[in-house]
Amino acid sequence: MVSRRDFVKSCGVATLGMGAITWAQATVVPTLAAKTSLGLVAYSCRFQHEAQLRQTGGAGLFAPMRFLQHCVEVGAGGAQISLGILSREEIRTIQEFCQEFGLFLEGIVSPPRDFEDLNRFDREMQSAKDVGAMAVRTVVIPGRRYERFQSLEDFREAEKRARGMLERAAPIAERLRLPLAVENHKDQRNEERLRLFETISSEFVGACVDTGNSLALLEDPLETVRVFAPWAKSAHLKDQALLAVPDGFLLADIPLGKGCLNLREMVKTLKHHQPQLNLSLELITRDPLVVPCLQEGYWTTLPDVPAIDLARILRLAHLGPTDSGPRVSGISKEKQVELERQNVQESLVYARNDLEMSAP
Repeated sequence: MVSRRDFVKSCGVATLGMGAITWAQATVVPTLAAKTSLGLVAYSCRFQHEAQLRQTGGAGLFAPMRFLQHCVEVGAGGAQISLGILSREEIRTIQEFCQEFGLFLEGIVSPPRDFEDLNRFDREMQSAKDVGAMAVRTVVIPGRRYERFQSLEDFREAEKRARGMLERAAPIAERLRLPLAVENHKDQRNEERLRLFETISSEFVGACVDTGNSLALLEDPLETVRVFAPWAKSAHLKDQALLAVPDGFLLADIPLGKGCLNLREMVKTLKHHQPQLNLSLELITRDPLVVPCLQEGYWTTLPDVPAIDLARILRLAHLGPTDSGPRVSGISKEKQVELERQNVQESLVYARNDLEMSAP
């Protein structure tokens, strides 16, 4: 087992190039002098993972131990990552590492598609429990609602499948006493997801509260946090920027504190309802997403959204930046990695200094 002193010596001090392009004006990234309590979602490090795959092969950055080491290197307080089915030796090593460096751990799992898939789900949940995960995040309706489904009937069928998945999953989560956290993933609006939780009615099935995704469904993100806070088992903290375009608006993940979200109030609300809740940064460095809310097709699965919700979001988009800046897809792979690192580092520093999320 590597000691804290030996690991820190082997890491050295990470240096970030200052020529990276950000959506907002580039700023100097301060050195992270102390760890934050904010964890890191693996999806925030996709470019770095791909770079490691190109260089060394194997599992890249997303092998659980490698990602935990990365969290220590950048000063994150924990990790949310797919754990899979772990061996006893892997469980022991991960447990010791998390204890040594004071990291929390959360898993990511696919829900049981059918009864034949229950064994896989059970084994992954058991591994997460054995290794000390505090919760396991999942998604029950894949894809963005307004892109994936061609009719309201198709979407309602997907909702039925989602309910079936959670009905199969709930007894396992309850037996293991391991919370299953379902992310609001640009799929159901607040009242639809709330009905699903009430139908399942399990102490161990609740929300992975994403602080920005509801914008894509024309909802107030702070209201989403307020609705789901009593159900929260995990949380994705992110900030967002909106830009009006002819088809609707662009929605971009940007470093914490540079967007339009009231992050301080969101964190306060979540912690008021769930004092022990772990929050993790999910900041996907990519081109802004197009939310085509002024195209007829967008409304196929959202026929009952009030006009005031559309007006509120479009007003917010028109108050945003006047252009989206350079596209991430248009810069080199090396610059993508550099930008991703900078975005994560800026956000962790902001969480510690401005959101009072220093490590205990």
